[in-house]
Amino acid sequence: MKNLRNMLAAGLFMAGICFTASAQTQIPLENFFKNPEKINYQVSPDGTYFSFMAPYENRMNLFVQKIGLDTTIRITSETERDIAASMWAGNNRILFVKDTGGDENYQLYGVNIDGSDLKSYTNFPKVRTHIIDPLEKIDSLVIIGMNKRNPQVFDPYRLNLNTGELTLLAENPGNIQGWMTDHDGKLRVAHAIVDGVNKQILYRETEDQPFQPVLTTNFKETVGFAVFTPDNKMVYALTNIGRDKTALVLMDPKTCEEKEVLYMNDKYDISDFGYSEKKNRLTVVACEGHKDMIRHYFDKEEEGIRKKLEAQLPGYNVSITSQSRDENIRLIHAGNDRTYGSYYLYNVKENKLTKVADIAPWIKEEEMCAMNPITYTSRDGLTIEGYLTLPKGYTMENAKNLPVVVNPHGGPWARDTWGYNPEVQFLASRGYAVLQMNFRASTGYGRKFTELGYKQWGQAMQNDITDGVEWLIKEGIADPKRVAIYGASYGGYATLAGVTFTPDLYACAVDYVGVSNLLSFMNTIPPYWKPLLDMMHEMVGDPATDKEMMEKYSPVFHVDQIKAPLFIAQGANDPRVNKAESDQMVEALKKRGVEVEYMVKENEGHGFYNEENKFDFYRAMEKFLDKHLK
Repeated sequence: MKNLRNMLAAGLFMAGICFTASAQTQIPLENFFKNPEKINYQVSPDGTYFSFMAPYENRMNLFVQKIGLDTTIRITSETERDIAASMWAGNNRILFVKDTGGDENYQLYGVNIDGSDLKSYTNFPKVRTHIIDPLEKIDSLVIIGMNKRNPQVFDPYRLNLNTGELTLLAENPGNIQGWMTDHDGKLRVAHAIVDGVNKQILYRETEDQPFQPVLTTNFKETVGFAVFTPDNKMVYALTNIGRDKTALVLMDPKTCEEKEVLYMNDKYDISDFGYSEKKNRLTVVACEGHKDMIRHYFDKEEEGIRKKLEAQLPGYNVSITSQSRDENIRLIHAGNDRTYGSYYLYNVKENKLTKVADIAPWIKEEEMCAMNPITYTSRDGLTIEGYLTLPKGYTMENAKNLPVVVNPHGGPWARDTWGYNPEVQFLASRGYAVLQMNFRASTGYGRKFTELGYKQWGQAMQNDITDGVEWLIKEGIADPKRVAIYGASYGGYATLAGVTFTPDLYACAVDYVGVSNLLSFMNTIPPYWKPLLDMMHEMVGDPATDKEMMEKYSPVFHVDQIKAPLFIAQGANDPRVNKAESDQMVEALKKRGVEVEYMVKENEGHGFYNEENKFDFYRAMEKFLDKHLK
């Protein structure tokens, strides 16, 4: 799948395990949250080496290994912060990014595969860097985006990896949110925000021409160019204009006229696509289903490769994480809901699969718990998809009167998926059933489902969570006196809203980097979110016109309704949910005499990533839940 442009995207959430046995047989907490043994394998363009990340001094660092040999070389020595992401830049050099203390101002570095010539390319204070185009066919160049000139917007630069020279390709006028190149690495497309809530596509035939607007739509409508056709004249685009679910279409970039609908699913949005640079053709498109990926192939050979892999790895979800330039040597990840999974090296011509490494060999698949896909109906008739993980020894048929941890996801414009989740497995191992749900506003289910969540924080979105809890109680699975709620980011807001607006439903709650005050949250967003502020006003609320509503559904203003004890955790450097969100909630709770524990980590941001901080957080969570649910 084409994923290099998304390699800086961050994720936060996790999963569940089981045992009702004694403490002697209990799986150590550290097993779930310590750094993986080896992860993020990528093959070099010539298929000679692979890189991976592994712990060094309790931080994730880069290693390189020649395929066929057992010896590895560590090429970075980071001790303050994990490396966030990496990519090959030619056969002899690797790029990587890291931030400082969780501030999310990622800086770009490069290092040779023997560990020499470590170089910082974008060592600018309070500047965030991301990859626009890795220019896979040009080893010495990449195109990056930086908010160096203006913290609110990102300009595109061509970076010479040999000299470090940065060439500004275009100056962002202030409203452009994304840039796109063609197969020759030429900057041809810009995606902009106009009038606050309208999106606009700008296009040019050549780099010496000015960008011209070709389509303007409301932000609720999606038109995204995915990749140019091989001749750089047409584009494959994802769009929901005139339909509820996004479709893959062939489109004329000069007019945004649809020429042909190539694929559309009647239940889910398209979530990914594959394009072969070797064959110069689209190969596959995929949707995230309730349990499995739904794939439609345009290339019979690629479909045949997947069938061969799945035959050799039955019972596992198989994905191609990296491949050589000739597409013959591929790195494969195979995992499911009960294991982080393993990496394999696959030789396409020989149909030979060789195991490379287990991500976390201390996690035993047979000791983990199954994640059951479930559905329930909301009070206004929506079908809500979700997942229920039960402690070991329980099934959907015999699970009765269990303590439950309700775990709404962050975002909220995201979704939970089926697969291994260390948080969920940890909680299930301690005897808790774990309920996750894709409430309205979650992505992947079409435009209408997402829009039903607009300006519904604490309202219909929260009702979907409440309805899931009541479904569990009605089914007899949940002990109504032993239900907790835990979430991070938006999930943290939903946690606070749950104990505030349905105070008799939950016995306790854990809020992790969550929003407590919708008004202050909207006033402390990162500077590069400012161009999106008008859209966020429509999606969350506008302090100028929706002040009454936002106060009504901000938990911090209604702590007098809270009965359940809380545990709150916060990163001091969080750029998304400012520390003041947690500070003001803790202060208000203490004034009311509500029991609250508060953990702040000074070297973290939006979630805890340093291993020792994760251990502290989950140890405290375990004690807190044991005290109030058992």
